[in-house]
Amino acid sequence: MAEARKETDDLEAYRGLMERPKKFAEGFTGRTVIGAFFVGFIMMPGAIYMGLIAGVSLGAAAEWVTIILFSELARRSFSALTRQEIYLIYYIAGGLAGVVGGTMLAGGPFGQLVWHQYIVQSQAAAGFGITEHIPSWVAPAADSEAITGRSFLHKAWIPPIAVLVASQVLSRVEWFTLGYVLFRVTSDVERLPFPLAPVAAQGATALAEGDDEQDSWRWRVFSIGMGIGLLFGSIYVGLPALTGLIASDPISLLPIPWIDLTPTTESFLPAAPMGIGTDLGLVLLGTVLPFWVVVGSFAAAMVHALGSPILYHLGALPHWRPGMDTILTNFANDVDVWMSVYIGAGAAVGLIGIVHAVRSLAASRKKGERGRLQDTPEGRGDFPLWLALGGYALSTLAMVGLCVLLLEDDDFPLVFLLLFGFVLTPMLSYVNARMAGLTGQTVSFPMIREGAFILSGYKGIDIWFAPIPYADHGRRAQLFREVELTGTRFSSILKAELLLLPLSIVCGFVFWSLIWQMGPIPSPAFQYAQTYWHLIALRQCLWYSATLGGETLFDQAIKAWWIVGGFAFAGGAFGILSLLRLPISLIYGFVRGLSGLPHMLIPEMVGALIARYSLEKKFGVQRWRQYAPVLLAGYACGMGLIGMSAVAIALISKSVTQLQY
Repeated sequence: MAEARKETDDLEAYRGLMERPKKFAEGFTGRTVIGAFFVGFIMMPGAIYMGLIAGVSLGAAAEWVTIILFSELARRSFSALTRQEIYLIYYIAGGLAGVVGGTMLAGGPFGQLVWHQYIVQSQAAAGFGITEHIPSWVAPAADSEAITGRSFLHKAWIPPIAVLVASQVLSRVEWFTLGYVLFRVTSDVERLPFPLAPVAAQGATALAEGDDEQDSWRWRVFSIGMGIGLLFGSIYVGLPALTGLIASDPISLLPIPWIDLTPTTESFLPAAPMGIGTDLGLVLLGTVLPFWVVVGSFAAAMVHALGSPILYHLGALPHWRPGMDTILTNFANDVDVWMSVYIGAGAAVGLIGIVHAVRSLAASRKKGERGRLQDTPEGRGDFPLWLALGGYALSTLAMVGLCVLLLEDDDFPLVFLLLFGFVLTPMLSYVNARMAGLTGQTVSFPMIREGAFILSGYKGIDIWFAPIPYADHGRRAQLFREVELTGTRFSSILKAELLLLPLSIVCGFVFWSLIWQMGPIPSPAFQYAQTYWHLIALRQCLWYSATLGGETLFDQAIKAWWIVGGFAFAGGAFGILSLLRLPISLIYGFVRGLSGLPHMLIPEMVGALIARYSLEKKFGVQRWRQYAPVLLAGYACGMGLIGMSAVAIALISKSVTQLQY
């Protein structure tokens, strides 16, 4: 308990890094609305394109470009943007141009429908025998004109779009209401420090309060990063994009997303997925991420790559065959060993997070320094707690009702849906809200949803696509703390969300339709999707097959002893690191790396080493940590400009070609 007591003793010091403002102001103005439309109609198509062709996120770049542009326009009109307006623009830009998951789908919720149209046509779904079981409210049939004609303007898309919009509305109500309640409990009552909230708040609003010298270095670093992004992006993205307009096979000087060395190294490293990622952004990302997280991820990738040949010789990897590429090798190894190891290690980390949260909660209560729910700052824009809790309850019940309506088989127990919405989601969200409040980090709780589906005895594929009311909203508590520290009224975020949803749907519909019309997704024109989506589809379809009934490959993939081994290793390593006072973030990074590929983690490690042993010594640790995210944002901006130029040229070329006929 001594560790937990020391932790709580330091809370006030962390909370003092950035004081709560005495006054709060409205951030949702006409200028933020214009900024939202700028991101939606100018930045979003580039974000979609870059995610498909290179797996690059434009979230940070969109935020910076929009803030810089609108700040300069405001200054030239002798009316500077307020801190609150800048934060709202930052928030909206991230919401519209950010990506979702390993598919790197940007451009709002319509990206999910594009993913689903791929799934119904994929070799993975066909191989697992699930294609014919995918419901019509997920995507039309593979032979439908809605798919072959690559158009959302078909009646077969009405059910999927209706389900998508309904689930989006309900999920946003859920996160906003529960996130607010969690913030009130963890920040106002328990007074947790949220150590990363001041960093995010200051970074988002630096242009509103920085002096000329600060602005100068930010501009210099951002410009250097943008120059690197423009130069590299011209070769990496621009060349294949432009050559793809005039040739069936685009010309690439650097293979996207990696150089596959697996067939070359299999003679001395059998069953080892080997390769090198070719995106320079991975190196820059390594300079930004916590060093020991990167080290842990790299160690996990090396254990996978170097341990697999040993396991192969021991007969533990029977599904691997010589000649397999990275995708097939990685999937075969997952089925035989590594998925089970990841489940066990992830479960250990999740349990550690729960124990950590319980211990710190007990220590803070014993100390007795807590706030009160009724004590809220004047003008912060707080909502009645009964309204937030009622909103969460109604949205959750509505989502449960939607699931019941969509599921063809009534055998899925209603109690599971209620437990997801009213027990698991609040409980796990609270644990991660406390983790974010104490450390700035969160933990994942793997396979809870999947395990429930399998243990329920339900037979069918539709349950995997249903909008189950299960999500982790713990991070949302930190979001409200960031909003508070910028002096922005909470009502501003509510207004921003009311604008974000329809704007993301409309813009997503328009630009996804236009880009889909350019060619099938995935295809050689979209190289990241062409390469990486197959692995994601294989992994997802493996889980989908678990509820088909009968003997499936999934039954072979779940190995109890490997799960126990992964759990024991992660738990034991955490204990040893804690005892020796070594960085426990190594374990969090290790679990992250178990599901990754050496291809992506090797460049990250290179970047982390360069930063730690060269750049931090040259510029100083604190200064470089200020530089690194700005440099990465500039790089993403440069890449984004190339992507937006490429998609604009492609769309114009497509239009001209159609006019000729």
